[in-house]
Amino acid sequence: MTKGNHSLVTEFILSGLTEKPELQLPLFLLFLGIYVFTVMGNLGMIILIGLSSSLHTPMYYLLSSLSFIDLSYSTVITPKMLINFMREKNVISYTECMTQLYFFLVFGISECYMLAAMAYDRYIAICNPLLYSVTMSPQVCCLMVAGVYSMGLVGATTHTVCMLKVLFCKENIINDFFCELSPLLELSCSSTFINEVLLLCFSAFNVLLPTLTIVPSYIFILASILRIRSTSGRSKAVSTCSSHLSAVAAFFGSGAFMYLQPSSSNSMDQGKVSSVFYTIVVPMLNPLIYSLRNKDVKVALCKIFQKYQSSLKYHILLL
Repeated sequence: MTKGNHSLVTEFILSGLTEKPELQLPLFLLFLGIYVFTVMGNLGMIILIGLSSSLHTPMYYLLSSLSFIDLSYSTVITPKMLINFMREKNVISYTECMTQLYFFLVFGISECYMLAAMAYDRYIAICNPLLYSVTMSPQVCCLMVAGVYSMGLVGATTHTVCMLKVLFCKENIINDFFCELSPLLELSCSSTFINEVLLLCFSAFNVLLPTLTIVPSYIFILASILRIRSTSGRSKAVSTCSSHLSAVAAFFGSGAFMYLQPSSSNSMDQGKVSSVFYTIVVPMLNPLIYSLRNKDVKVALCKIFQKYQSSLKYHILLL
């Protein structure tokens, strides 16, 4: 193979989820359905929040940002995977692989910090409601979102630049369904010590820092909820937090399982299952969690449908 981009390998082969040909079509249909649902759910959430004036609050501004991240996150991975289900040989060029890795890291890291920002928002809303409009002003929300994406860009750029310096010689089969850091490092024919240290440090940092925001926030939230005397007040406070907690548990649980363990004990098959969960399933679940378990979203959706029906009836009468 000819040399290019500091590498003797010009293309990689993705091993995919299965080597059994009879499973290719069922898996294609399954993940196509998941991706369509992900796009519709997250795009629908963004549009609903944009159209409903009742949802123009910091909480839903952050939720629409989370939906955008989930939509982008899934789009970086799933379409290429679907194409590969229809091919005998799952080839991805070196440039495409590094590009996919970069954007996967941007949105993956951003989601960690977006979930932390949403936890802080719930902490202010429940523990300091009188200061909520000042503390979570539009300017503060914009700065928080900018900070979230900045962390994603810094982490992704650092990892990708270091990966571009890694040499790939003969081995070019990535034991995964997309270009992931760990499987790529295993193919290297040069030293990966710096990459592995960065991977461990950044993974720990990007999990621990948001966790140190989320856990204390919910400890204070729980203490405040226990002091609420009315049952309806407690129920409302719990309902606004339960959706977020479900999203946090799903994303951080699968992500921590994938990254925060020594590579020697990390089974590749288990890693693939974990990767599928946090790259494909979680982006589909988030809009479902926030729509089914959130009364404000349900009410806003009903109003949009009623407005649409009224407008449709009016136009029919005019005809």
